[in-house]
Amino acid sequence: MQIIKYPAKEEWNLLLKRPALNVDALRETVGTVLQRVRSEGDRAVIEYEALFDKVVLDTLLVTPEEMAEGAELVAPELKAAIELAHANIGKFHAAQRFEGKRIETRPGVTCWQKAVPIEKVGLYIPGGTAPLFSTVLMLATPARIAGCREIVLCSPPGRDGRIHPAILYAAQVAGVNRIYKIGGVQAIAAMAYGTESVPKVYKIFGPGNQYVTAAKQQVSLHDVAIDMPAGPSEVEVLADATANPAFVAADLLSQAEHGVDSQAVLVTTDEELLARVQQEVENQLALLPRKEIAARSLENSKLILVKDMEEAMALTNDYAPEHLIIETEDYLSLAERVTNAGSVFLGHLSPESAGDYASGTNHTLPTNGYAKAYSGVSLDSFIRKVTFQEITPEGIRAIGPAIEIMAANEQLDAHRNAVTVRLEKLK
Repeated sequence: MQIIKYPAKEEWNLLLKRPALNVDALRETVGTVLQRVRSEGDRAVIEYEALFDKVVLDTLLVTPEEMAEGAELVAPELKAAIELAHANIGKFHAAQRFEGKRIETRPGVTCWQKAVPIEKVGLYIPGGTAPLFSTVLMLATPARIAGCREIVLCSPPGRDGRIHPAILYAAQVAGVNRIYKIGGVQAIAAMAYGTESVPKVYKIFGPGNQYVTAAKQQVSLHDVAIDMPAGPSEVEVLADATANPAFVAADLLSQAEHGVDSQAVLVTTDEELLARVQQEVENQLALLPRKEIAARSLENSKLILVKDMEEAMALTNDYAPEHLIIETEDYLSLAERVTNAGSVFLGHLSPESAGDYASGTNHTLPTNGYAKAYSGVSLDSFIRKVTFQEITPEGIRAIGPAIEIMAANEQLDAHRNAVTVRLEKLK
C-alpha cells in the first residue's frame, strides 16, 4: 500500500483518484449483444449463454422443482443467517415508508403526493466465484416492501446449468417472482427489452463487471431506468490513535478482496498507527484464500497521514467514499460532519461487513465519488411519487390572476386562457 504523509490540498484530486473504469472501449461489443437480444429474443440469449457462460440451456426460467432442490442444498446455518439478515433488512426498510401530507398552499388549493411502487423491476445478481446472494436480499426485500408487482431476477448459471443454491434460497425468502438463468450483458438486455420468456422491466438494479456496467449505462439512455452509476467498490477508514490496527487492517482487506480494481484508503492523524496497520495488512493478507486478488487491489490503495481531524474530515468529504468507517474516540461528533458518503460505520465494533450482510442497511451504494450526488438503494428506489392538486372556486380565484400574468409573460396564451375561461365561468 502507498504511504502518503501530509499531502497538500492541491494534491488531493490526484491522490484520491480511483482505478479507472473505461467502458468506452466496450461500447461496440456491448451494443452488438444488446441489439441481437432486442431483435432475436430468447434465441440470442441462449446462444450468448453458450458463448460466455459455457452452458447449453433449453429454457431460461428456473422451475419450482429447481427452487426446491436448491433450497435443500443450502446448509441450515446459512439458511438461518439469510433469514436473520432478511428480517433486519426488512425492518430497516419498512421504516422508510412514505407518508404524504395534504397541504393547503392557499385557501381552496390543496396539494399532496402519493407513493406508487414501480410495477416491474429487474435484479441482476452476479454469480461466478463469489455468488452475491446477500445482494438478492438487499434488492428484493425493499422491492417487496414497496409493493412492486413483478420482481424479476437474472443470474448466470454454472456449467451444470443451475444457479447457485444460496441465490435461489435468498430469492425465495425475499419474495422474487421469477428467476432466469442469464448472465452478463444478455441479462441486462433481456430485462431492458423483454424476450419471449423474460418480461420487460421498468428499472434495473444490481452490480456487475465492466460489461454489465456498460450495458446498464447504454440501456438507461433510452429504454429503462437503472439504480445508479456504478464503479469498483471502495472503503475509507478514518482512524485516530485509539483505533485497533488489527481491526483497521481487517476492514481494508475486506474491501480489497472484492476485486482487483477495488480501493481501500486509511486516513489517520497518528503516524504510529499507520506503520502498525501496514504490518497488520501484510500479516492478515498472507492468510486470505483470495490473497492474490486482495494484493492487486492494495496496489490502488493508500495509507494517508494528515495533521488533524479538521483536515481528515475535509479530505473525507472530498473523497466521498462508498463506505466510510470511523474508528476514532469521538466518532459520534465526527459523524455529524460527514456530508459525502454512501454508508457510514461508527466506532471500533462496526465493520463494513455488518452493512454488507446483516445490520439492516443497504449495501448497494454510490461509488466513484457519486456519493456527492446520489443515495444508496432504499425503499424510495422502488417507488415513484405522484403529485395531486385539487382547486375549488375559492382557490382558482386566489391563484388564477397570478397564473394569467405569468403565462402571458412567457407568451403562452393557451395556458393563460385555460385559467381565464374558468374565472369567466365563475363570474
